Amino acid sequence: MKYLVTLEGRTWEIAVDGRKVTVNGREYQAELRVIDATPVHLLILDGRTWSFPMQSSGGGFWSVLTRGERRELEALDERTAHIRSLAGAGTAAAGPRSLKAPMPGLVVRVQAEPGQKVLEGTSLIVLEAMKMENELKAAASGTVSRVTVRPGQAVEKGEVLIEFHSA
Repeated sequence: MKYLVTLEGRTWEIAVDGRKVTVNGREYQAELRVIDATPVHLLILDGRTWSFPMQSSGGGFWSVLTRGERRELEALDERTAHIRSLAGAGTAAAGPRSLKAPMPGLVVRVQAEPGQKVLEGTSLIVLEAMKMENELKAAASGTVSRVTVRPGQAVEKGEVLIEFHSA
């Protein structure tokens, strides 16, 4: 199966054939595992292992937390990517609509307020999960329209923490 994965404006063509994965023509041995009852995934690539929380935002979009930074990526199979290109639906809306909890946890700090203009990468919320503090950052520039949580509040995976409108 072939996929097109786009992250921060860069696209990779990825072909998956069992444990053999080809990324832009370069071959790897790879495996992606999900840790049961958590959003945490393990990626084993040529014997090296990475772990990270990852959740679907729907429509081929994924929210991934790596090194304390939340990143949005789009992963489409080649058929869906082709259909979108024919329909002109290949462009994502400017800016995020909401920041959702990538995992269950406890809100430690809220660093945003309604009306605040934020740039991509701005720290918005610190969420404690699995005994680690995770800094959730803005995936794109925009303006905070509503903050739905407060420090000390427990949140569930997928719960909306902050709502935005585009800059």
